[in-house]
Amino acid sequence: MSEAEPNTGTDAVPETERLRLERDDLLAQLARARADYQNLRKRTQVDIDNSVRRSLEGLLQGLLVLLDHLDFALASKVESEDGKALARGVELTRLSFEQVLAQENVQPIAETRAFDPRLHEAVAMVPSANHAPGEIVATLRRGWTWRGQVLRAAQVQVASAPAASETSPAEAPPKAD
Repeated sequence: MSEAEPNTGTDAVPETERLRLERDDLLAQLARARADYQNLRKRTQVDIDNSVRRSLEGLLQGLLVLLDHLDFALASKVESEDGKALARGVELTRLSFEQVLAQENVQPIAETRAFDPRLHEAVAMVPSANHAPGEIVATLRRGWTWRGQVLRAAQVQVASAPAASETSPAEAPPKAD
């Protein structure tokens, strides 16, 4: 066969098959590239969401400290009329502040008597005959949730059993002089 003669079909079949295989391989590569792109988009979105959440979480925790300071200011005794007016202004500011937090889905943890380590941080054990061991005696710092998760655990005092050696003053032995 000379170079000028057309291909009679014996070589055309393998060439067609080779092109089909190449096409199938390119289509498979395209499908993998699309899947990789979709996975990358999803991972990137999750990373962005997590980054925004961490940033907002830090900001919200800082704002809760400011709310604590307003609570401390309101806890002080005020006698003068000017002081009472100022306290009322602080109270209104605190109320507005709490409303803004509620709009952002920041909610206070409900005060309960039962200690829950997921919601509470025990900062002190207090011997108590009036409370069952493990029961919350007092809340020292209010806890908060954000988007259904604990943003800041409540700091609480937890009751412990009274010490066996504790005696009442009437039962105490007399002191030696």
